[in-house]
Amino acid sequence: MEETYKGNDRLIFGIGVGILTYWLFSQALLNTVPDVQQDLAINTNIIGIGISATSLFFGIFVVVAGGFVDRYGAVRITMIGLVLSVIGSILLVISTGSIMFISGRIIQGLSAACIMPSTLSLIKSYYKDEQRQRALSFWAIGSWGGTGLCSLVGGAIASSIGWRWIFVFSIVFALFSIFLIKGTPETKVIASSSTKKFDFAGLMVFIISMVSLNIIITQGSKLGWTSISTIILGILCIVSAILFFQFELKKKDKSFIDFSIFKNKAYSGATLSNFLLNSAAGTLIVINTYIQLSRGFSAFETGLLSIGYLVCILIMIRVGEKALQKIGARKPMMLGAFISALGITLMALTFLSNSLYIVFVIIGFILFGTGLGFYATPSTDTAVSNSPEGKAGVATGIYKMSSALGGSLGIAISSSVFNALNVQGNIDFAAMIGLSVSIVSCLLALLSVFITTPKDVKTV
Repeated sequence: MEETYKGNDRLIFGIGVGILTYWLFSQALLNTVPDVQQDLAINTNIIGIGISATSLFFGIFVVVAGGFVDRYGAVRITMIGLVLSVIGSILLVISTGSIMFISGRIIQGLSAACIMPSTLSLIKSYYKDEQRQRALSFWAIGSWGGTGLCSLVGGAIASSIGWRWIFVFSIVFALFSIFLIKGTPETKVIASSSTKKFDFAGLMVFIISMVSLNIIITQGSKLGWTSISTIILGILCIVSAILFFQFELKKKDKSFIDFSIFKNKAYSGATLSNFLLNSAAGTLIVINTYIQLSRGFSAFETGLLSIGYLVCILIMIRVGEKALQKIGARKPMMLGAFISALGITLMALTFLSNSLYIVFVIIGFILFGTGLGFYATPSTDTAVSNSPEGKAGVATGIYKMSSALGGSLGIAISSSVFNALNVQGNIDFAAMIGLSVSIVSCLLALLSVFITTPKDVKTV
């Protein structure tokens, strides 16, 4: 069936709507921290855990889900992800405290882990050449563009009818996506994949390492950086990370992460830079929280400042596609990272007077969106085109894992730095340093592309 079926616009639209259930609605909380805190009566540290938990569990399980795509088919895993999205959103709609809030966020992370690699696998299976690049552009619009929509739409919904309604709309979008994708033929299942023994040991030590690291970052200042609890968590993180690499490198049947995939230099470069550039996601939670707490803006007003970010990221995704076709992936990826760093730098000038600073924030958002949009399609196409046959689900899962873990760690680090310094009473300095973390991430992404991405990378 895979060889004769060709993807159509309905499938592309269904994929895009499904992706928006994560990026638009799940990540909209980046602009609603004060509202959620007041409604649920929980502190900012707990909210930070909840926000980063979605990206963290997305990152942890996306490779597992990618393997399931190769075993059981992309359509099936996409549908499971959309159902999980509905369940997670329901928990958030009825949430009354931290337990339901964090549980809903974790389930949304598992949902995204299913949706992201399975939809990329659908595109790889049912679209070819320029049609694939077009489909990837719309996929990127749903993914990267959703980060722009989250501030504006999330802020508007939270300010008008309440933050819980964000997830009511998420349920509607997930159900609509199921309707659009229903009837798509199942992708080819690689017979050898279904007989592989699952690497539970590798998964467990990976979970322990990532969760320990996340707790250290988000709760380190509260627990005390030199406390016994933090030291134990640090040791646990390091030991489990070492065990993970030992397990995976020794196993002949690497059903969790197949490190042989990284032998392709173009794929490795795209994945590394994707991790680093997604770490700049911490920009959104820091700038949105800072402007509301220090400059007196509402969630909706803060979202309005990011309209340029939204418009530019959507426009530049297609521009990046055209640049990819003409000059390859390397230059657009490097330029995108640099422009993003420049935009965040303007936002970090928190010592400026209110009116001038707001102008710089608006321009900064425009540049940030321009850079991310220009980077998106060349990077995604490089990863998808260079993923090996029979391992497309795992390879795209690893690529999206880099996005999720980068975003999770970026949000956790930036918000932790901001909150820790803000406690000392200088919110302007706290925001400046918190945003500087994202600037460094962008510059490291640029450097990684320069070092690892071959000059002759062309699309297929």
